[in-house]
Amino acid sequence: MLELTMASVSEADAGATAGMLMAEAPSRPGAVLRVGRDRNVCRLATPDDWLFVSRTHLEFRCGPDGAWSVSWLRGSNPEPASEVRLLSGGTARSLAYGGAAPLPRGGSGEIVIQERSGPRSVNVGYFHEG
Repeated sequence: MLELTMASVSEADAGATAGMLMAEAPSRPGAVLRVGRDRNVCRLATPDDWLFVSRTHLEFRCGPDGAWSVSWLRGSNPEPASEVRLLSGGTARSLAYGGAAPLPRGGSGEIVIQERSGPRSVNVGYFHEG
């Protein structure tokens, strides 16, 4: 099972979370959870006018062995308007535009989508049951 929580934060909301959402999916091969602006495709959707987030920005996918990974899907622009960082086990690392990373089994962490030209961010917490 993968559980996600998402909070979107703007400068006006500093110190508070707005738009707290949750989603979960069983760890079955092929299961997918998406984060982005498109409410028709994404289980966790950001505000429509947050253009630093793509229509479909992050994709969490369960592989054939029941392990989950996260991918930063390439959008329509050659350069992204955001940065994506993975925070887990006390370390932070950047996720490349169009790149993917495994999520640790039995672990938790956070993925931060940070607007490059402003103070807004989307924080997606995850817990992957082992």
